[in-house]
Parts: sequence; C-alpha cells; structure tokens
Amino acid sequence: MSNRTTRLELTGMSCANCAGTIEESVGELDGVASVDANYATDEGSVEYDPDVVSLADIVAAVQEAGYGMATETVTVGITDMSCANCADTNEEALEATAGVIEADVNYATDEAQITYNPADVSRADLYDAIESAGYTPVREDGGSENGGDGSGGEQSGADRRAAARNEETRRQLRLTLFGAIFSAPLLLFMADHLFSLGLVGETILGVPQGWVAFALATPVQLLLGKPFYENSYKALVNNRRANMDVLIALGSSTAYVYSVAALAGLIASTGLYFDTAALILVFITLGNYLEARSKSQAGAAIQQLLEMEADTATVVREDGSEEEIPIDEVGVGDRLKVRPGEKIPTDGVVVDGDSAVDESMVTGESVPVEKGEGDEVIGSTVNQNGVLEVEATKVGSETAIQQIAERVRQAQSRQPDIQNVADRISAYFVPAVIGNAVLWAVLWAVAPETLAAVVDALPLWGLAAGGPAGVGVSEFAVVVFASAVLIACPCALGLATPAATMVGTAIGARNGVLFKGGDVLERVHEVDTVVFDKTGTLTKGEMELTDVEVVGPATDGGTLKPGRELTEEFVLEVAASAEHASEHPLAEAIVDGARDRGIEVEDPEAFENIPGQGVKATTRHGRVLVGNRKLLSEAGVDTAPAEDRMDALEREGKTAMLVALAEDAGGDDTETDDDPDYRLLGIVADADTVKESAKAAVSGLRDRGLGVWLITGDNGRTARAVAEEVGIDPDNVMADVLPEDKADAVDDLQSDGDQAMMVGDGVNDAPALAAASVGCAIGSGTDVAIEAGDVTLLRDDPADVVKAIRISEATLRKIKQNLFWALGYNTVMIPLASLGLLQPVLAAAAMAASSVSVLANSLAFRRYTPDSEYRLFGFLRR
Repeated sequence: MSNRTTRLELTGMSCANCAGTIEESVGELDGVASVDANYATDEGSVEYDPDVVSLADIVAAVQEAGYGMATETVTVGITDMSCANCADTNEEALEATAGVIEADVNYATDEAQITYNPADVSRADLYDAIESAGYTPVREDGGSENGGDGSGGEQSGADRRAAARNEETRRQLRLTLFGAIFSAPLLLFMADHLFSLGLVGETILGVPQGWVAFALATPVQLLLGKPFYENSYKALVNNRRANMDVLIALGSSTAYVYSVAALAGLIASTGLYFDTAALILVFITLGNYLEARSKSQAGAAIQQLLEMEADTATVVREDGSEEEIPIDEVGVGDRLKVRPGEKIPTDGVVVDGDSAVDESMVTGESVPVEKGEGDEVIGSTVNQNGVLEVEATKVGSETAIQQIAERVRQAQSRQPDIQNVADRISAYFVPAVIGNAVLWAVLWAVAPETLAAVVDALPLWGLAAGGPAGVGVSEFAVVVFASAVLIACPCALGLATPAATMVGTAIGARNGVLFKGGDVLERVHEVDTVVFDKTGTLTKGEMELTDVEVVGPATDGGTLKPGRELTEEFVLEVAASAEHASEHPLAEAIVDGARDRGIEVEDPEAFENIPGQGVKATTRHGRVLVGNRKLLSEAGVDTAPAEDRMDALEREGKTAMLVALAEDAGGDDTETDDDPDYRLLGIVADADTVKESAKAAVSGLRDRGLGVWLITGDNGRTARAVAEEVGIDPDNVMADVLPEDKADAVDDLQSDGDQAMMVGDGVNDAPALAAASVGCAIGSGTDVAIEAGDVTLLRDDPADVVKAIRISEATLRKIKQNLFWALGYNTVMIPLASLGLLQPVLAAAAMAASSVSVLANSLAFRRYTPDSEYRLFGFLRR
C-alpha cells in the first residue's frame, strides 16, 4: 500500500517549540515518512505508511507529547449484520478508511462507534465504507454530529437507529409469517411420512405430492433465502470470509437443489427434502426475529432513560406570566415552574421554593431528596410536594439524563477483552464447520457400512432418515452435510459477551453506577486494592459543628455577670456571634450549628480576623476570642484546663477552638480598654464528618478480601482518626500527600502487581484516577461527564463502590455462562450432526434456538440488583 498523507488539527500549542515537540514525537514512529506541525495555524500534516503505523498510533504520539488533536466520534447503525464475523468485516472496512482512528462494531447493538479525523474523512465516507463491505448503514446526515440526541434534525440519530432496528424486527416477523404459511402444508407432509398417518395421498387435486411440495417450497426459498444468498455472496466474494449466512445458504440450498434434481429425475433418490429446505429457512428466520426482538429489549435501557424526559416546560416570563413550551425550546437561564407531581424539565438550580425530589430514576437513590433555594436539581426527576422555580443551567444534550444515556451507549459499544477470545474463534469457525461437513459427507459416502456400525454401537438414538441403508448412501451424505453446516451457531458465540455487557451496563445506570466501557466493566472486578480520597469521598467535604464543651474559668476564680449561666448554649452563642462576620468554613460551621440548635446569632459590633489563629470580636456579651492556643495565650488566658479535652478532640480528627470572654470590655468602652480581662469559657469543635455509608463501604470491601487505603492531603492525626472511624487499618493511611503526588502514591501501590481502584472526586484527584488500574470518580447527578474516571458514581455514596464491583463480577459470570453455553452447544451438537444423528430440520431449529437462548439468558440477568452478591440462577428463586 502506498503512503498516505493526513491533515491534523492540533490543540494545546503555545509556541514554536510545541510544534517541534510534536514533530519529534510523531517523527520517531516507524512508518512515518514526514511530519510538519504549524504553530501559527494550529495545523499539521503527516505522511505515513498505513501498513506500518496506524493513525491511532499518530494520535497517541501527539497526546503523549502533551498536546491534542481534533477528533470526532460518531455512532452509526448497521441493519443487516447476522453474526460476529459481520461485525469484524465492518470494523476492518472502516479502519482501512483513510482518516479513521478507531472503529468498534457491536453485533448485539447493530451499531458501530467510530472515532475519526474530521479533517481527513467525512461521515459520508464512513457510510461508503460500510456499504463497500456489503452492509447497510443508517444514514443520519440531518442529525447531530455526534450521533446522539442533539437537535440537528427532526429525528435524532439514536431515534433513527432505533427506528431501523424496529423496522428490521418487523421485516423478520413478516418473513417468518410468510414462510410459516407456505411451510405449514410441508410440515403436514413430513409428519404424515414419518408417522405413516395416511392423511395425504400421492397426489393432491391431481398434482403429484412432490410437485406440490416444490410449489410450496420455492417461494420460501426465493423470498426467505434471498437475504442469506446475497449476504453469502458479499461475504465470500467481496470480503473473502465466510459468515453464518454461508452456513444457512449451504444447508438450505443443498436440500432444495438435491430435491429439485431428484424430482426432475436427474438423480436417483428415495425421498424429497423440500420440507427440510423450507423449514430450515423458516426456523432460522424465526430465530432472527426473536433475536432482533431480544436485542431491542436488551438495549431498551437507553430508550427508557430518554423516555423519562419531560415533553414540555412551564416558563415564567419577566412579567410574571407563565407559558408552556416544548422542552427543546428551553434555553439556559430560563426560569421554570415545577408543580408537585411534575418532572423537572432540565438540569438547573432552585431559585425559589422548597420540595422533596424523587431522583431514583437517575441516581438510584430511593429516598426523595429535600431541595431548597440554591440546590441543584436534575432534569427528568420528579417534584414531590412543593412548588419549585428552577433556573435552567443545562439543556438538550448537556443534561444529565442525556449524558447518562450517551455514557451507557458508549459503554455498550466498548467490549471486554474476553470478547477477543470469541472473536478469534468466530474468525475460523465457519470455514472449520464447512470443512468438517464436507469431510463427514465424504466419509459417509465412502465408508457408510463401517460408520453406521460404529454409530449403532454408541448408546445413542438411531441414524437420521434411517441411515445409508434407509435412504441410500449419496442421499444420506447430503443429509449429514446439511445437518453439519446447519447445527453450528456462530451467532451464539458472537452474542455471548455483548448481550451480557449491554445488560450489565444498564443495571449499573439504573443503580447510579456508570461504566465508561465494557472493558472497564470487566476490569473492575479484578481490583485487589481500593484507595479512597478522604475529603468529599469518605467525608462530606463540609465542616460541621460536632462538639460544644464547657471548660469554665481558669483557677483565678473569675465568674460571669449576675444572671448569666455558663452552659453549652451560652458558650456556643458567644462563639457564633463572634464568628458571624467571618467567611471561614470553620466559622460558618459554628454559626450554622448554633442556628440548628435554635440559638439567635447576632452580628458583632467589631471584628478582627487573626490569620492562622482565630478571631477577635466585640459582641453584646463583651470582648470575645475564638481560636487556637496561641491566640488565647497571647491574650493572657490560661488554657491548661482545656488541654486534655483539646488533645482528645484533635485525636478524633476534629478542629478544636477555644472560646474566651471579657465581659467588662463591651459597649462604648471597647476602644479604650486595651487590656481586657478574658475568661476561658469552653471549647467548640468542627469536623468534616464522615458519610453515613462510608463505614459500610469499607466493611463490604474488606469482607471481599480487598485491601483498603486512605490517601489525603490532611495531617496524619486527622487522617488516622477518619480511618479508624470507617474501619481502615491505620497502617494503610497516606497523609500529607499533595494532589500532584497522589498519582505517584497509587503507582507505588501498584508496583508489586496489585490492581488498584482509586476513588476520588474526579477533579483534584484526576491524575491519581488516571494512574490507577480503575479510576472511580464519585460525582453527582448533575455532572456525570467526569472524563478522568473509568467509573462514575452518581450518588456521592462510597458504598456504591461495592455495587460497581458486584455488577462487574456478576456481568463477567454471565458472560462466562453464555460462552460456556455457546461453546458447549457447538461442542456437543456438531459431532452429533457429523455422525448422522440429526435431521437437517432439527439442526436448523437447534441453531436458531441457540442464539435466542443466549439472549434470553442475558435478558434474565436484568432482574439482578447489586444490593447483594450475584448468584447464577439464584435470583430466579426470589
């Protein structure tokens, strides 16, 4: 193949040196003849040998140099694939197209996900590549560029692909009904012959039964057989590879042509096989219909997600008037009214009202979440009891529900590595089956008596059609050949992995766990170490008032003014009034804690922030100090009475602050009283409290035998206190780790071969998430596109880490179960057909049933909920 030249649209360059770095990185690749990067235009070009280096390698080299390249990803529906070999053929055709970086074709979803260089190839070129391979793309030129659910056309790309799948299902049903009508009399003829019922004479209305069978079987052969013959021709002639259609065409046409020849007197035969030829096609077409229907059910998760969207929204205009408009007319910044029982139209922020919102359909959280002014809400969730006014922040394809659907769709397109095993088998499967069928047909023709004697000695049923002695040697050889090619089922093998992956990713989405791809779904259950970030992951990430304690005046015997009692409430009131002017998180926690306890908090008359120590303030109670030991010591306050409690609180990971009051230094005297007489009152303590489910999450992981670590930038005392509270071994704590050093810490854990999952918030922890074998971004329902993580948890709940592992393990078990059935079926049935023990009609029925059973087994998996461990078949007993 001659060299190709591709144009690159580069990103991230800031100077001419950047261009040189890209040129050096790409130029080092074998097969690259020349490379040019232009900083002034942010463009470049590469001449390369596609037989030596791929465009994907070039893109990777640009990225490794620290820069980017403009690419696009599109999902294209393909309507007429019949097995995994068809998917492989389309992948090869697409990846051979100049400008295509990567193509992943999924037989179970009938879709191709293609990443390409838009400067080098258009969507029309992708359609042409699919058509050149002999298949039919679902054209979406009017839709959105990403193939998703944008508003670029009257019908979205996903809708077009769904419509194409539905039309294919209806077409298969029509063909099945047509074939059934014509084959029903043939089935009667077969039963009459096999069981000697005497219901049908040698002639029917004066026409010999053989010619009647010919008249009934021929329309079936022409109409139902046509797609199999066409696809076989494309596979063998255009693509130089055999697929399932070749097996079906060989089996049915062998029976039909043999029968025509016998009917015409061209060969001697004891029987005709028109019924076999027709019923083969009917059973296979019925299987295709059931398969298409099952595929739609397996992929229904995306459609169900999108169907949850609201159709209309009530917009509140500036003059206060309200207008109901279609959802696609809502814009960012629009103010929307949501009444009880209505769906929230888009992602947004509550600007007025209070209510509980059911977010279960998006996050999997069964308990409604209280929402008030300033809280974020998720589009498609249901408002429960109050009226909310919401300002739209994300609309269209940017909403959480659309992003979730897109993540699920992408996950279903990326297959686990275990699929490679099935693909390798499928590539050689059909030629091997044909070779096996020819071999055994020849053996039966050459040594019929010997083989018949061997088979009769086996503890099995008798030979089909009476064996060579019953129907003749050549006729039985034809029966064996037809049965041997028809019994093999590469469909079941091709569907085993993607069907289970589709269901597994859907289960995850239903429970607030999004996997980036089937490969990630497979990898999650292999981790043996889970590393949690602390702040915002195991803890809430918000300071809360946890302790208020009375310490009392020091040993100088100071007392409060008459009428004041030294209580926890008084200590908190003094501290909160002093801190009310501060914006520090510790101060806000004290003020919020006081209000939650019904204490009235007033503004201080004077306020001074002492960085690193605390605050000084003047309140109606007098002069107040709230801060650390240094602040109070410099003011002459003896902190000794509080030392034991301070140490105890700090060992618990809390931030403890001392409170002191000078009662005689208030009011108008504050400016002249330079040496107030402070008295120690007590201690207030804040802490970033641990999430309620954190302990259960750690316990669940340890019960599975996984190592659990905590990594944080906080000090060791706080980190160990949190670790102890949630059940993490203190020896497994990494404290004082800067964000940029977390990735190195994860690499160190994996240096001895461990597979680590890093669980973080997806922002500060991005390098560590990328370094881990599996990055798990604990996000929120309104921001699901967290690219740093392989897994996104929508509920901010660390316990969902356990769910993610359970879903992964359950899906892999289901895949292995499917593969066992598919391989076991072929391992058992092909030898039986080769030994002449199966009629071609029964072989065809068994072939159709095989792929349908794999899909049915995967669909049954939809009942699983990851609240407990998955047991094969165990959920059927519930």
